[in-house]
Amino acid sequence: MAALDRSLISRLPLFQGMAHEEQSEILRSARSSRYAKDSAIFEQETEAHSFFVLIAGHIRVVRTTPDGQQVIARYISEGEIFGVAAALGRTTYPASAIAAVDCVVLAWPNALWSELARRFPTFGSTTYRTVGNRLQETQTRVVEMSTEQVEQRVAHALLRLANQTGRKTESGIEIDFPISRQDIAEMTGTTLHTVSRLLSKWEESGIIVSGRQKVTVKDAHRLVVLSENRTKG
Repeated sequence: MAALDRSLISRLPLFQGMAHEEQSEILRSARSSRYAKDSAIFEQETEAHSFFVLIAGHIRVVRTTPDGQQVIARYISEGEIFGVAAALGRTTYPASAIAAVDCVVLAWPNALWSELARRFPTFGSTTYRTVGNRLQETQTRVVEMSTEQVEQRVAHALLRLANQTGRKTESGIEIDFPISRQDIAEMTGTTLHTVSRLLSKWEESGIIVSGRQKVTVKDAHRLVVLSENRTKG
């Protein structure tokens, strides 16, 4: 297999602060793979054979509940590390990773995690910080699910996505990957019908613009007001 070019990772925050030689060294044990839209990079509860960095595309992280319901836990954006089961002390993946669009990922054998974290402290500490932030985000989502009305949860979900992947356009802040109303329903623990009703209402009010698997936040302030269950004075 041909050696991977350091330029693949040199611009990513995860690898910044590392010397060029260290970046090249960490790439020596990586492999590059492409995944078509809707294909699985890995599936929930299967053996954690590798950990990954997303180079291009977007990935949705999906958990299946004991009763078979699918919940979208979060989205992974370009440059993020994911599938680091070893950093959680696990030998299996706690969720499935599905390509939301065509993706390119780098993968390292899971058995190398401890060695790489020890040899490259910046890489290890940044990864642990990312994992900690995601656990905190998960806790926040659990609180939202148990305490907030559906309208608040959907508004919070759109704001998170716009903040994470938003791209400025003439219409507003466009969520920069295909996302369906069913995806939003699975993110917020509600039904497709409810999400469709809310998005249609918000579109009529000029808060968002929605199309086929596209959502643009047109009035972020009003969406914040909805997420906080406040009324405009």
